[in-house]
Amino acid sequence: MQLNREDLHDAYRRMVLVREFENQIHRLNEKGELPGFIHLSAGQEASCVGICMNLQEDDYITSTHRGHGHVLAKGCDLVEMMDEVFAKRTGICHGKGGSMHMADLEKGILGANGIVGAGVPLAAGAALTSKTLGKDSISVVFFGDGAYNEGATLETMNLAKVLNLPLLFALEDNGWGEATPSSYAIGGDILKRAEGFGIPAQAVDGHDYCAVYEAAGDMISQIRAGGGPRFLHLDVYRYFGHFEGDAATYRPKGEVEKHQKERDCIMILRAYIIESGLLAESDLHKIHKEVLSEVEAAVDHARKAPSPEASDILTNVYATY
Repeated sequence: MQLNREDLHDAYRRMVLVREFENQIHRLNEKGELPGFIHLSAGQEASCVGICMNLQEDDYITSTHRGHGHVLAKGCDLVEMMDEVFAKRTGICHGKGGSMHMADLEKGILGANGIVGAGVPLAAGAALTSKTLGKDSISVVFFGDGAYNEGATLETMNLAKVLNLPLLFALEDNGWGEATPSSYAIGGDILKRAEGFGIPAQAVDGHDYCAVYEAAGDMISQIRAGGGPRFLHLDVYRYFGHFEGDAATYRPKGEVEKHQKERDCIMILRAYIIESGLLAESDLHKIHKEVLSEVEAAVDHARKAPSPEASDILTNVYATY
C-alpha cells in the first residue's frame, strides 16, 4: 500500500520514540535509578504503531505488562510517562502505577496491566459501552501469546462474538511466554482457535509496519461498520528478556543480534521510506535526533520532579459517583 509523506513521517517518529524511550529505560534501570519491575517491548514497535495509527482519539485500548509502546502509540504524554516510571507525583498516574500500569482515560488508554490477560475483558467492557451508547468508537486489546491460554481471554472472545462487539483482538506473539516458547504452549492452530468462535482472523508479519497498518486498517473499518470482533495475529520479536534482569539464556546464542540485523522493524520501515522517495535519509536522521532530545529532556524532568508525599497514599484510591 502507498502511505503519504505525513503518514510515514508520523509512523517513523512514533516507532523511534517507543524504541528510544525503552532504550533509555533499559539504561536507567541498569544504573539502579528506577523503582519497580520493568518489561520492555523493544523490537515490537511496528505492531503498536501500525494499529494505533488507524485509531480515532475516542477509541479505547487496553495493554499488557509490556505496554510502553501501546501507550505511547495511542498518544500518552512522554514527560508524564517518564515521570510515572520514576514514581513521581507528576506522573500520569501520580506515581502509583509505574511501568506496568500506565493509564490515560482521557486518551482512551484504559491501562497497561500486570495481570496476564486481564486487559482482555476490560476492552470488551469498553466495546460494549460504545455499542450501547451508539458510538462509532471501537476497542483494541493488545495481549501476548501467554494470555492466549487464559480463561478470561477465551471467555471474552466468546462473549465478544455473541454480543457482536466492536473489538479488535491483537495477539502480539513474540515467541515466548516468559521462558516458555509459544510454539509449545499454544495447542492447535492460533487462527483456527479464533475462527472457532466465529471471529474472522488473520496473521500478519509484525515486523513490517506497512503490512500491520493495512491489515489492522481493514479490520478496524469492518469493525466500525458493525461487523463485530476481529482477530489479528502479529508475529513480533522482543530484544530484551521477559523482564529487566532476565538473562534470557533460553534463547539461542546470537538470535537477538541476527534478528536486529535482518528483521528490525524500524530498519525495514526506514528502507521502505527512503526507497519510496517521500522522505530522505537526512529527514529520518533529523527525526531521530529530535526524538532523542525529547527523551533526554523527559528524563531530566523526571529526575527533578517531586516525589509523592505521605498524604498522597490515600488519594485516587476510590472513585465516588
